[in-house]
Amino acid sequence: MPGENLSRDEAHERASLLSVDGYEVALDLRSAVGESTEAVRTFRSVTTIRFRRTGEADATFVDLIAPSVTSVTLNGRALDPAAVFDGARIALDGLADENVLVVDAQCAYSRTGEGMHRFVDPEDGEVYLYTQYEPADARRVYADFEQPDLKAPYRFEVTAPDGWTVWSNGVGEQGADGVWRFAETAPISTYITCVVAGPYHYVTDTYRRGDVEIPLGAMCRKGLAKHFDADDVFLVTKQGFDFFHDNFDFPYPFGKYDQAFVPEYNLGAMENPGMVTFTEEYIYRGKVTRAAYERRANTILHEMAHMWFGDLVTMVWWDDLWLKESFADFMGSFSLAEATRFTDSWVTFANNRKAWAYRADQLPSTHPVTADIRDLEDAKLNFDGITYAKGASVLKQLVAYVGRDAFLEGARRYFKRHAYGNTRLADLLAVLEETSGRDMKAWSKFWLQTSGVNVLAPEVTYDAEGRITELAVLQEGDEPRPHRIAVGLYRLTDGELVRYARTETDVAGARTVVDALAGSERPDLILVNDDDLTYCKVRFDEGSLDTLRGHLGAITDPLARALCWSALWNLTRDGLMPARDFVAAVLDFAGRETDIGVLQMVHAWARTAVTHYAAPSWREEGGRRLAEGGLRELRTAEPGSEHQLTWARFFAATASTDADLQLLEGLLAGTARIDGLDVDQELRWALLSPLAEAGRADEARIGEELARDDTASGKRHQVRLLAARPSAAVKAQAWAQVVESDTLSNALVGATIAGFAQPSQRELIAPYAERYFAVIERIWAERSIQIGMDVVRGLFPAYQDRPETLAATDAWLAAHADAAPALRRLVLESRDDLARALRAQECDALED
Repeated sequence: MPGENLSRDEAHERASLLSVDGYEVALDLRSAVGESTEAVRTFRSVTTIRFRRTGEADATFVDLIAPSVTSVTLNGRALDPAAVFDGARIALDGLADENVLVVDAQCAYSRTGEGMHRFVDPEDGEVYLYTQYEPADARRVYADFEQPDLKAPYRFEVTAPDGWTVWSNGVGEQGADGVWRFAETAPISTYITCVVAGPYHYVTDTYRRGDVEIPLGAMCRKGLAKHFDADDVFLVTKQGFDFFHDNFDFPYPFGKYDQAFVPEYNLGAMENPGMVTFTEEYIYRGKVTRAAYERRANTILHEMAHMWFGDLVTMVWWDDLWLKESFADFMGSFSLAEATRFTDSWVTFANNRKAWAYRADQLPSTHPVTADIRDLEDAKLNFDGITYAKGASVLKQLVAYVGRDAFLEGARRYFKRHAYGNTRLADLLAVLEETSGRDMKAWSKFWLQTSGVNVLAPEVTYDAEGRITELAVLQEGDEPRPHRIAVGLYRLTDGELVRYARTETDVAGARTVVDALAGSERPDLILVNDDDLTYCKVRFDEGSLDTLRGHLGAITDPLARALCWSALWNLTRDGLMPARDFVAAVLDFAGRETDIGVLQMVHAWARTAVTHYAAPSWREEGGRRLAEGGLRELRTAEPGSEHQLTWARFFAATASTDADLQLLEGLLAGTARIDGLDVDQELRWALLSPLAEAGRADEARIGEELARDDTASGKRHQVRLLAARPSAAVKAQAWAQVVESDTLSNALVGATIAGFAQPSQRELIAPYAERYFAVIERIWAERSIQIGMDVVRGLFPAYQDRPETLAATDAWLAAHADAAPALRRLVLESRDDLARALRAQECDALED
């Protein structure tokens, strides 16, 4: 990716030199259909930028990544494209006080999900386009000043193939000349402009409340129309608008509100104002659980929150990415719990979302929520668990710290004060100080400007009668923080673990005594951070840990139970509890878990415990036990229930014995049945996966399944399963398709990588560990950053979990000290995961 990077210093210098009055972008997308003789399929992009010089210098540059530039005209003066365009930037000199720049270029359609992505539906041959820009890929579609603080209004016009419909941020219509023209936008940043074009299936509705009326639209590929439950999408959308209008006191500022579910999407969704894009994986082709609908609803509300946090008010530079992502992540769960049917969303947040944050915050690449983002490569990698989930967790702690009313009033003032502008950390802290009366600078220092996760644990003593004489909360961590927490006391009553005492308290420093609980009867379980008010890892005293080993499933409160599952998992990850003990807890208590999202998370953790954290000598037995437990729960689950479906998928993911695989074959063939289990197409692929991995489904058998499901989703499954087969020739072909060729789309690269690396095939893929270190620097230089990230993360030899692999990783890092910082970060993160796995295996081996 040489030449494509943009540094913070360059962006700051350019922002001090100029301001942008507006863009006019004309795209001709007719080349998207039909045969193409070009090596790279391109489209014409003509951009007119009106901008003013506000600084002393008379030279700058405009960003553009394109195969070729036809012409560049600055203030009527023609510039030689060969002299001023280097493939990523167009150099400009001789600037006037007021300037008009016109760039006529041939831009490339993308197959990586970056820029203008072109997808051909294998089901019917239709072509679909959409754009995706964050953090800096608008320059792949039109010439621009690619940084968030140079906001401007935009006018788009698009010439499209006959029969297509085109959407953008503003309202559009097709003229008599066939060109689609769109209303001028409010001032927005480059990365949230958007174009969607093609023969999409489109459904409309309207949100009305008082004087507010917002046209709504939702779209997907024609092939998915029969599965598209647009009514539920619109229901959540309307509930979200109610919530944000009630609490933000700033009407939705961008006119209409379209939501497009698009193929081969790299993200969950993107908050383009008026034209939000989502992965079409949120359109469910078969039966899914309530947790899947909750995830989709959370994403819808997350993106809607961005209309205010991010789109209306935008960070100056990516250092303050948290000003949009942390807030949207928090507001997604906040609004989900208060405005929709998913009233237990904070349970999912505590158990699932925060697990992402805890992992990210213990990596060597951990960073403060307000990060040091030197350039665009840094920015791309900082869309991580800290910026999203830790930031959201910190905001939940902030609400506990300043109070809900002060927090929301601060948001309202923030929007009104900075509408259509750009902000930094200090701008938000200023309004929160006004509304709360708290010293936000001190709070920010501890929570936003330091990294790492603290550990909170109880220390308790009792008198002769068994009453608490003193209960203290101990805090560990490099940066002890002030926490507002709840401490809950639980006891066994008639077979249930029920809370009988609770207090909220402020914790600071290494040890804080909780006076309010002195004199309480002896608990069976002490839960610090009850109700999940703060961001921390929780530990237990020995008595509480013994209680959980015997009675975890007896905790009646779903949130408390979720917190205990999370705490046990963190003990396992940290090498403080043997992996087989966590597996035992799953086998004993997961069958009693009522929250389906928590159950799915526990299943994922259990598989990781066996795959990565169990001693190699116990790995096979652990996997067998999980499969036995999964089948037992599958057979006893309520027929047709979402728990039955969840256990069916877990059993398929853990099946390995001949008897297990025979059962899967029978379920696929219809010769075996489990009462109430509907083996739909998506479940069929899940059941076929372990058969392919075990060598019991060859290319022909996988092809038969594709014939049943000859769709884009079916193709991805087929590619993954083909690469999963246990053959040296298969692995060599998969490696070559990803590493030696760039013909696969982003979705098929991901599918091939997912199939290539199987935990049961450690020896088969062992030779690729050395090859990995030999190619990653070239991959990083030659491929787009998205594909580079997918390859470097996905092909790291994590299943070669031996000290020798750790040594090879260290040797590469030592020999490549000057490699791209973003590349080194990815390798360092994978190295840390490997080292953690080895430590956990040592802990588990002590049980042998």
